[in-house]
Amino acid sequence: MKPTHLDADGAPRMVDVGDKPVSVRRAVAAAVVRMRPDVLATLLDAGGPKGDAFVTARLAGIGAAKRTSELIPLCHPLPLDRVDVELTADREAGTVAIRAEARVTARTGVEMEAMTAASVAALTMYDMAKALQRDIVIERVALVAKTGGRSGSLPAPPPAAHEAVVVTCSNRSAAGERDDASGPALVAALRDAGFDVAPDAIVTPDDAGQIEALLSGLADSGYRLIVTTGGTGLSPTDVTPAATRRVIDREAPGLAEMMRAAGMASTPMAALSRGVVGSRGRTLIANLPGSPRGAAESLAALLPVLRHAIEQLAGGDH
Repeated sequence: MKPTHLDADGAPRMVDVGDKPVSVRRAVAAAVVRMRPDVLATLLDAGGPKGDAFVTARLAGIGAAKRTSELIPLCHPLPLDRVDVELTADREAGTVAIRAEARVTARTGVEMEAMTAASVAALTMYDMAKALQRDIVIERVALVAKTGGRSGSLPAPPPAAHEAVVVTCSNRSAAGERDDASGPALVAALRDAGFDVAPDAIVTPDDAGQIEALLSGLADSGYRLIVTTGGTGLSPTDVTPAATRRVIDREAPGLAEMMRAAGMASTPMAALSRGVVGSRGRTLIANLPGSPRGAAESLAALLPVLRHAIEQLAGGDH
């Protein structure tokens, strides 16, 4: 495929969008800023050394979205219909989740405007708090939803109305070519074990970028347990562990080994599973195999320690 941003001589150019139809386009981006809980408490309660960090970051994000074409060389200037930047603080975790939404009625999308807004809001939050802590981390900036345009839609993750959610990673199930058997089975097993789990599994293709955006969005929206099924083997399309590693802060290798050991009691093929277990903030993410039997065995192996692990992440006693 010929790159659209290069001319016949290989030089960069602005893409001609003159023949595209004008349509309503929307994009949502997210970022997370992590700091010590005491530093976040100071920003929330006393305003911080440079004033109200949250108001300043929000205004900076909105202003940055409006100037994206000046910052990113090949972006088209857009007459934005709306820019909204929201910042949500988690005192216990010491995190600020940033959500930036941009809308436009135009011939090209607003993904870069939304991501620029989230990025600059995060950088501003860092600048407003750096006198209190120098090693504040901006963990991730990602596109989490988009609508409009030829490339289709990327749905936003649902808000956390439950403590747990199941995600099925499968190209065939996402395309409607095969029923998802493992996802609903895991939902039922978690419910039977006493977890408040979302009633339907979320089905996503075996696309590392989409899985990464979905997992981070679910974790940052408040889910405490995310169980994935599928994409843990050695096939070139098995990308769930790689996507998960880009999302988590810390691995919990002992939990992953528990699952593999349980599977190997039934079949040596379980040794091929590359599933990862780890945490992002106060959320535990566990990769289970795609087969219904393998998923059930792996979840059964985790259940004796799963509730305690989630409570520890929330700050509970050992």
